Amino acid sequence: MKILFLILILFYSFDFKSQTDSLPELNEQIFLFVKSQIGKRVGRGECWDLAKIPLTKFNAKWDGKFDFGKELDWKKDKILPGDIIQFQNVQIEYQDGSRVIKESYPQHTAIIYQVISKNEYFVAQQNTETNGKKVSIDKLYFDKIRKGKILVYRPEK
Repeated sequence: MKILFLILILFYSFDFKSQTDSLPELNEQIFLFVKSQIGKRVGRGECWDLAKIPLTKFNAKWDGKFDFGKELDWKKDKILPGDIIQFQNVQIEYQDGSRVIKESYPQHTAIIYQVISKNEYFVAQQNTETNGKKVSIDKLYFDKIRKGKILVYRPEK
């Protein structure tokens, strides 16, 4: 139910047109691909497939592994929808009301779906403990990372 609520909020309160107007072409293509896949399984349902399939489909330059384009410094560079995140041994911890949320991503790939602030994003991902092998949109707080490393890439042609 929480997922459905988030999806409805994203679809009805978020101005997709104004967001995609300012994106580089490849970011826009990836964003629109991801948008069309919400609630579906992409490829085998592995997290990496959600990046691999549109990068391949839109003829992006990448190494076919985990180098998804131009590496960005997420603390300094502007992050955009369609940028790709690679998690390496990441542990996230934050408070949600009275609950403490702990998430662990030994090796994980996600795509920026919406930028809320410099440290707060909605990401598209699949193959998660919470949502299984279907694409979901989830909140990610970069400033809540307690351990590990995230790399953000701008896809390139």
